[in-house]
Amino acid sequence: MLDAELDRAAELIAGAGALLVCAGAGMGVDSGLPDFRGDEGFWRAYPPYARLGLSFAEVADPAHFAADPGLAWGFYGHRLDLYRATVPHEGFRLLREWGAGTPGGTRVFTSNVDGQFQAAGYPDGHVAEVHGSIHHLQCTVPCGDRIWPVDDLRVLLDEESMRALPPLPRCPDCGELARPNILMFSDFAWVDRRSRPRLAELDAWRRGARGLVTVELGAGTAVPTVRRRAELATAATGALVRINPREPEVRHGRGISLPMGALEALSAVDERLR
Repeated sequence: MLDAELDRAAELIAGAGALLVCAGAGMGVDSGLPDFRGDEGFWRAYPPYARLGLSFAEVADPAHFAADPGLAWGFYGHRLDLYRATVPHEGFRLLREWGAGTPGGTRVFTSNVDGQFQAAGYPDGHVAEVHGSIHHLQCTVPCGDRIWPVDDLRVLLDEESMRALPPLPRCPDCGELARPNILMFSDFAWVDRRSRPRLAELDAWRRGARGLVTVELGAGTAVPTVRRRAELATAATGALVRINPREPEVRHGRGISLPMGALEALSAVDERLR
């Protein structure tokens, strides 16, 4: 059954006129990144928060930047260092090559904030980051809509407490505390000036694409933003390849379901394409 689904996926991709990649947290697992699946997964990645009894949703709450900026920047500063040091796995290259072989090219829709697609050579303007990017900052107030790159920012960390040490990043306009330009939980201060036009460009590209095939990777149902985007893009054609080791089911029944990790599935499809 799985071999037949892999054959179908390869056939679909070989005939694609354009490729849409929809990626959730599971896409980065094969690069060694944690996916924070449930409290236990988060605590395995960040043991100090287990001792504090804090969940991912609690730590990733923008209120901490006002109430406890050392805690907030300790978490995000560590993640920034982790993502900077991570090398994207081979599956990123395979998707880029498949898309380059189509007339319409590739676009990416992702809930990930890690910048792995750009690090793997995708043009920055072709990656729609619906939740923003850890590689850009904004004011916590915010005093305006300025978004700026982190550049060579380094956040010093007390590894025992996972708290950041001063000085913490500041807004260059008003001097208030800065924060990552990421849409967090219960976040009413996120500045979407960078993400909004890229989402609009992706939607315009999708509407004009002919023979669009969507490959969805590592996107779960707990926060279904990526899955819904993939399903919307393929509602009329069913040209969806869903890669997910835990939740691979395709609701409309015409798509292709691969219960595998991202790199394993992409490598298996690529073997068939060659």
